[in-house]
Amino acid sequence: MSKTIYVLNGPNLNLLGKREPEIYGSDTLADVTRICTDVAAPAGFEIALFQSNHEGEIVDQIHAARENACAIVINPGAYTHTSVAILDALNTFEGPVFECHISNVHKREAFRHHSYVSLRADGVLVGFGIEGYALATRRVISLLKGV
Repeated sequence: MSKTIYVLNGPNLNLLGKREPEIYGSDTLADVTRICTDVAAPAGFEIALFQSNHEGEIVDQIHAARENACAIVINPGAYTHTSVAILDALNTFEGPVFECHISNVHKREAFRHHSYVSLRADGVLVGFGIEGYALATRRVISLLKGV
C-alpha cells in the first residue's frame, strides 16, 4: 500500500498568506506542507501537496491518487460549491478523503454553506486555519493504521 497522502488545493490557495489575511491568516502553502509532513513523517507517511486554479488539473490529481496515494486531504476552494466533476473524481478514489477549509465557511456567505465534496468526504474540517490540514492528516493516519 502507498504511504503517500495527497494534499490537494484549489483556486486562489496559491495566494495563501497574501490574500485576505483577515480571513485566511498569514500562513502559506509551504507552511501547510511543513505541518502535514511534521505529522506524517514520524508515522512513516509522505505528503504530496498540489495546488491548481484549474478544475481539470485537480481532477487529474485525484485520478493519479488512485494509483499513487493512500488518502486525500482536499481544500477545493471555490470548487467546493460548484464542482460535480471533482465530486465524481473523488467517488472513484477508494481511500479516505478529508475535506478541509481554513475559514469557517458556515459563518460566511450563504453560497459557501453547500459542499459537493462533503458528499464523498469521510470528514470535514472548517475554521481551524491551516491546523485543519494537520488534523486531517492525523486522522488519515489513525484510520490507515487502525488506531
